[in-house]
Amino acid sequence: MADSKAIQQQNQLYEESTYYQGLIDRGLNYLDAGYPVHFTGSSGIGKTTLALHIAKQRKRPVMLIHGNQDLSNEDLIGTYSGYTRSKLKDNYVRSVYKIEENVSESWTDGRLLEAIRKGYTLVYDEFTRSRPETNNIFLPILEEKILPLYGTKQKGTYMKVHPEFSVIFTSNPGEYAGVFSTQDALLDRMVTLPMDSMDTEAEAMAIRSKTDLEQGEAEAIVRFMQKVRGLSSQKEDGNGPGLRACLMIADIASRQGIPIDGNNDDFVRLCLDITWFPLKNSVEEKNHSRVRKQLEQEARKVKVGEET
Repeated sequence: MADSKAIQQQNQLYEESTYYQGLIDRGLNYLDAGYPVHFTGSSGIGKTTLALHIAKQRKRPVMLIHGNQDLSNEDLIGTYSGYTRSKLKDNYVRSVYKIEENVSESWTDGRLLEAIRKGYTLVYDEFTRSRPETNNIFLPILEEKILPLYGTKQKGTYMKVHPEFSVIFTSNPGEYAGVFSTQDALLDRMVTLPMDSMDTEAEAMAIRSKTDLEQGEAEAIVRFMQKVRGLSSQKEDGNGPGLRACLMIADIASRQGIPIDGNNDDFVRLCLDITWFPLKNSVEEKNHSRVRKQLEQEARKVKVGEET
């Protein structure tokens, strides 16, 4: 029941946001045209939730695969899982026994093979965490519409892709730990939609989708974080805290009953605890003291319904 309520709330938030609705409409159009869609952006921005929402709109079964460096072709296509042995005893003629024994290998379909055979909508979450050599299997799937059957011992060497099969990829930026560089040949075959230009309303919607905060409270946190990101621009390789930090502030404040108010010391301490470390890493060391003071000043300016 709780899951159903959360899904309804998520759907309502998407319908209210012009940013998300634009991504949903474009994503569905590209999938209907036969092209895979790729959502990329920072961690916590809601890529997977959005991908699953779009997949469900296609009215086809949905399969979710999480990328990881240990994922292999056997996981995707399938593997032999053992042997099946059967015996047949024939006692048709009294006192004469005939025994037949058959041994065959048992094959277990991989999740990708199942999705391709049955025409699922596949959400391949954080696919850049899988090794490029594993992801190479998607090249013939997206280009020639066939799945090579490596190691299956089947008569055919490939399987035709079901006409209703489609893929939605998600990924984090390349600078994230545990992420592999993706081959251009694969990226060239998908439509990439970056989720890095969210406005205040869209970021607030993302917060509301995962917390109990009201729109005004969520927007106050987002405006504060926008100011924080401005402080991080003093170092070329520093981006400062992202949407994940907004979500952490919102979630902890909601769970602990801390008001979203710069006059509240608990709220200010929460903002500093969440944002200072990533901000510190994006600011020149000689400016740490000054920037920390600026950070606290911005936290104390936070007011619901007012621009900070």
